Amino acid sequence: MKRTSRDIRTANRYEVLRQIIAESPTSRQELAAATGLSLATVATLVGELLDLGMLTEVGFEDSAGGRPRGLVAVNASGGALIGVDIAETYVRVELFDLALNVLARANEDMRPGESRPEQVVGHVATAVGSVVAQAGVEGARVLGVGVSVPGQVDRDTGISEYAPNWDWHDVPLLDLLSEHISYPLYLDNPLRACAVAELWFGAARGRGDAVVVNLGTGVGAGLALGGGLHRGVSNSAGEWGHTTLVLDGRLCHCGNHGCVETYVGAPGIMLNLRELSPRSPLLHPEDQTATIDALARGVAAHDPVAVKVVRDTARYLGAGIADLVNLLNPEVVVLSSWVAATLGEPLLDEVREAVARHALKRPLAATEIVLSPIPTDPVCLGAATFALEGALSSVMQRTNRRTAPARSRTAPSS
Repeated sequence: MKRTSRDIRTANRYEVLRQIIAESPTSRQELAAATGLSLATVATLVGELLDLGMLTEVGFEDSAGGRPRGLVAVNASGGALIGVDIAETYVRVELFDLALNVLARANEDMRPGESRPEQVVGHVATAVGSVVAQAGVEGARVLGVGVSVPGQVDRDTGISEYAPNWDWHDVPLLDLLSEHISYPLYLDNPLRACAVAELWFGAARGRGDAVVVNLGTGVGAGLALGGGLHRGVSNSAGEWGHTTLVLDGRLCHCGNHGCVETYVGAPGIMLNLRELSPRSPLLHPEDQTATIDALARGVAAHDPVAVKVVRDTARYLGAGIADLVNLLNPEVVVLSSWVAATLGEPLLDEVREAVARHALKRPLAATEIVLSPIPTDPVCLGAATFALEGALSSVMQRTNRRTAPARSRTAPSS
């Protein structure tokens, strides 16, 4: 599809705001240099954002012999954004100000068998209500709610098309959520959310090409290519967890055998442990989080079983990441999400060694492999940026045409 002049203007406005959030305060001249836009264009876009109350003037800085440069910063109190991380075992919600500082958090555990859409929606609604109450935010200040759900999603229709770990097919998730949540809703998946979080605030910032490997119950790869998020033609790029690692290997929820996810996702790691030591006290058969936590403690204590399980997991993971390095030639590969954060440096060290055994030397020499440095939940953070993008687009549409946002679902105001 060809982009209209309005699409380009909206994208430019979003990019200017993104740069200001990352480098606040900053000058219009610095924004022009960072975005590649003309100074006149930047000045116009900044003016619009000032009029919307998203930015504020914060004084001047001296320039080399010229007129002092006016500085602008994000008006943090100009609105609130909510990021929702729906995972297979929990729902996590964070509320942010416009500078993307966390103001409130809420968690809802999801026990096995609690994966029906109405159950998941109930957890999300409860957690969203909790963060709004905690932060004391008036409803009118919430500009939007970004929702991340595992699997393949249609952003335009708000439908969760396929979530293999829950056997969801064509679930109208945003319509269901809009029955309980009165704020604008924007849908995507954790691969995109993690990639955007790293682009804005993490290890992919300033990098042209990056791969963000999402290690949780499910596994995938968020792709940031050419300095921007790569979605693919149907918003399905990054389903690396469902590429074949072992021919005729373990059965995957997607119906295939030997997928990457079945060896390096949390259930796969538990199976690695069970196959090595079926009676290990490290194994908590019904609790992924407790098992991964136990493995991390075991590695720290030099428990030979824990060390072997993490090493074996890293061998599988390293072989899969080597494929990404050879195929995409990225500047950085970021290990993200809760499994990577829990296993930490011991997993990273083993993965680096494994990748070095499998990747071609030239692309490998140009690639750094790191843990995500983001201290908060990267999925919530990335989901909040989707809400910001949607809110910015919709407010400009209302200003210019008084039309409703094209990519959101909203409940009738109460």
